[in-house]
Amino acid sequence: MTAPNEEASIGMLQSLQEIATMRLSARNQIQGRIVEVRPGATTTHVKIEIADGVILTASITNEASEELGLKIGDTATAVIKASDVMVGV
Repeated sequence: MTAPNEEASIGMLQSLQEIATMRLSARNQIQGRIVEVRPGATTTHVKIEIADGVILTASITNEASEELGLKIGDTATAVIKASDVMVGV
């Protein structure tokens, strides 16, 4: 019999595989290439080049970064939720 944590891990892997093939309702999806992955104390900053010299930076949990196995050079899609976008001047 497997331990509860092992079952949770298997479930998470299945969920990640489902997400990889899932279509999203979010229309703000921008494809690019990962140019930097910088882990911090609790979050990882991921820089995605979406056009020549145009960099989009996302902050995700360290756990999510590890689960996704993000590496420089990987193709990635940034999905932007309007409720999380802030503008400063």
